[in-house]
Amino acid sequence: MDRVTIYGRMSCGFCVRARQLCEIKGYDFQFVDMIAEGISKADIGERIGRPVYTVPQILVGDQHIGGFTEFAIYVQQREAASLA
Repeated sequence: MDRVTIYGRMSCGFCVRARQLCEIKGYDFQFVDMIAEGISKADIGERIGRPVYTVPQILVGDQHIGGFTEFAIYVQQREAASLA
């Protein structure tokens, strides 16, 4: 899997869960603390090409996956495909 980039906040429960999922699965990932880096949701929206209202926002390589729920589904589907 390409590198996972998680844009979020340290105080966000879903952001923490996304990090934990990457750690459990052994994925190469980068957590970008938007507060510490001075990045806004508008900045992320410009990068992915649509408005952003929630965090985390997760990319795999250059592909925007979505938030934690979408990422968990993505991981599940990827694992199921590798078993087939």
